[in-house]
Amino acid sequence: MGQLAFFSAETEQPASDDLAGLLAAQGQALGSDSGTRVSIVVADTWRAEEIAREMRAAGLDATTTTSDEGSPLVRTDYSHDLDSLRRAWSAGAVKAMPAGWVPTPRALRLWVLAAGHGDADRYLLGLDPHAPESHGPLSTALMRVGIAPTLVGTRGPAPALRVAGHRRLVRLVEYVGAPPPGAGIGDWPDAV
Repeated sequence: MGQLAFFSAETEQPASDDLAGLLAAQGQALGSDSGTRVSIVVADTWRAEEIAREMRAAGLDATTTTSDEGSPLVRTDYSHDLDSLRRAWSAGAVKAMPAGWVPTPRALRLWVLAAGHGDADRYLLGLDPHAPESHGPLSTALMRVGIAPTLVGTRGPAPALRVAGHRRLVRLVEYVGAPPPGAGIGDWPDAV
């Protein structure tokens, strides 16, 4: 029997700050007089539905729709509850990870939902190709929770952090919890 994880997405209360996991991926935060909206385009409908469920669990209104390109899109309504998150993840008009950010288990779960996928016996966490200056700091952020990734694909359209090795994968699985309904083989981290 494995060791009980004291910090995991399944034991934490949802919070609006957990949406930082979407910003670690390709998510965007847009501010207006009405507050901030966090949105993300994902590859699969099940991902959008699960992200919307997580947003609602954090007390935010969320909708799913389709992007102009035909991909699933999920977004919150504008809310002032998200203003501090947007400010923390912005450097002027550019998305930037806040210095010293440590992903919570729920933020890491949202990152996996948004942009995670298997790669043979490894797992990839997708990064925003439009925010390359955040890639190195996000790698460091994962190290802060005991998951040492490798940065891959930086010269192409699909940069990612690769998590390899049994212990690192076990740690990732402990953090993000069980796969949601709809996740297929390879969609969710597995430490087998």
